[in-house]
Amino acid sequence: MIQFKVLGMTAAQEGGQGDGGALPLRSEIDPKYKWRLEDIYPDDARWAEDAKRVLEDVKQLAALQGRLTESASTLLQGLRLQDEVNERLSRLYVYAKMRRDEDNANPTYQALTDRATSIAVQVDSAKAFVVPEILAASEETLRGYLEQEPGLAMYRFYLEQLLRQKPHVLSAEQEQLLAGTGEMASAPSHIFSMFNDADIQFPVVEDESGKPVQLTHGRYMQFLQSRDRRVRREAFEGVLDTYGRSRNTLAAIYSSSVKKDLFYAQVRRYPGALEAALDEDDVPVSVYDNLIAAVRESLPALHKYLALRRRVLGLDELHMYDLYTPLVPNLDVKIPYDQAVETVKAALRPLGEEYQRVASEGLASGWVDVFETRNKTSGAYSWATYGVHPYILLNHQDTLNDMFTLAHELGHAMHYHYSMNAQPFVYANYTIFVAEVASTCNEALLTHHLLETTDDPKMRAYLINHHLETLRGTLFRQTMFAEFEKLVHRHAQDGGALTPEWLCETYYQLVSDYFAKECVVDRAIEMEWARIPHFYNAFYVYKYATGISAATALSQKILREGRPAVEAYLSFLRGGASDYPIPLLRRAGVDMESPEPVRETLRLFSRLVDDLADLIG
Repeated sequence: MIQFKVLGMTAAQEGGQGDGGALPLRSEIDPKYKWRLEDIYPDDARWAEDAKRVLEDVKQLAALQGRLTESASTLLQGLRLQDEVNERLSRLYVYAKMRRDEDNANPTYQALTDRATSIAVQVDSAKAFVVPEILAASEETLRGYLEQEPGLAMYRFYLEQLLRQKPHVLSAEQEQLLAGTGEMASAPSHIFSMFNDADIQFPVVEDESGKPVQLTHGRYMQFLQSRDRRVRREAFEGVLDTYGRSRNTLAAIYSSSVKKDLFYAQVRRYPGALEAALDEDDVPVSVYDNLIAAVRESLPALHKYLALRRRVLGLDELHMYDLYTPLVPNLDVKIPYDQAVETVKAALRPLGEEYQRVASEGLASGWVDVFETRNKTSGAYSWATYGVHPYILLNHQDTLNDMFTLAHELGHAMHYHYSMNAQPFVYANYTIFVAEVASTCNEALLTHHLLETTDDPKMRAYLINHHLETLRGTLFRQTMFAEFEKLVHRHAQDGGALTPEWLCETYYQLVSDYFAKECVVDRAIEMEWARIPHFYNAFYVYKYATGISAATALSQKILREGRPAVEAYLSFLRGGASDYPIPLLRRAGVDMESPEPVRETLRLFSRLVDDLADLIG
């Protein structure tokens, strides 16, 4: 089992600011601003030793095929072997991929990542018999084993999860065949990553002073935030036109990814890819549909904000490239990384001394890769492998948004820390549904701290504007993405072709639905679907929206109630994947089966628009 990587929020992925010169080489960066992957493997030779060992260990597990459930002790032996193999495999893959992320053009780590992927496919194929063989035993037999063998108590929830998903598990032979498709299934995402992070070349544009600057992923948001409208427009058109010139290739890559989603859903006997994606977390489709409905109902609040933005910027017409520039004039906030670290640590005091201590130690001891370098993976993420501390990839550019990205990814990392230290391997990798809760809770606490520590009306307006942008980008924008994914998969499932024309027109119409009442929807936006890496992890993005809604509720409880709410929250972090996400969140104090947390966050958005209007409108 390869542990999933928590992708950075889209705002972070698009964010960043550069100095306009050529990107530095990795060797030019001070080591204190680099993560320490040596904590996983001291060198590539040790990685190779573990690669050999995992293939040997999985043979021991495979030797149990045909007799895995002959006794309680044999079942326990098999489950323990499976955990050992999965843990080592996770370490192999995480190390190889993060080494490649340092420099996507490095052939050594391209090869190592490919090797890790190949090993994962071999391992998955060799242990594909485990789940079908367990489910071939009767429920009565399995529950009897749980009573007979104390060591199996740890696996009770794991076995109950399997029993729940029994209708979607195939025979051992079919599962083995399906496991062998893993490397092919990862091809669309891999191809897109190579195109997007290594091969794509954006044009040179002129900055505010007329100086030629190379557009990059990391610099894109800098230019969209520029006070100079010409710079914003040129960056917007330069990036999207670049994707547009490869629209046929990109449509083919994405279409292949969607077909992969539909294939797995069909063979596992789900009604569709959405149901298949949500079932792993035992999340009803109603949660997804309620989210889209609630956001659609609240579009007037978004339109109110867009109208305020147009007035404050003094524009006759608001365009898509006008959506990111700060509304507060003459406030140039520059926050060097070290200052951002200290501010974030201060903002997290409400979470208690232990949380602060661990976070502080981690930030100073090789958890974080800070700066953008040549061919480094764009955006931000947090990742971890069991038995090693978590990691954070940033592309920090000294903006306020980058400080919030640090707080966001540190929330992920701390969730990993608490989960890995409280749970056995089988439950340590918290599910994606709850992944965005800890990160956005940190952002909410940072916003509160910054508002509490300034009386400057311009700074307060700036922070409220930033909070509005976070909610717009995370709740409205990610829900729009979620709706796009649903439309795309439904169209493909109904036999429709995902041509570049259909994808562009569908995306353009969706953006129009959300923005056209108060904004000119520039035609170039039709290609934006092509630059969203998250779409290659189907039905992931809606969890940003549900996550920020849950985090808003939990952060308010922490600030309002203090220690009892903190203890409930930390218990949630420690819970890992030891229960389904909705019950875990319910115990922390928020019920995501109800649309109320989403609606309350949308009401907060509307109130913040009014507050900002009072300050500057």
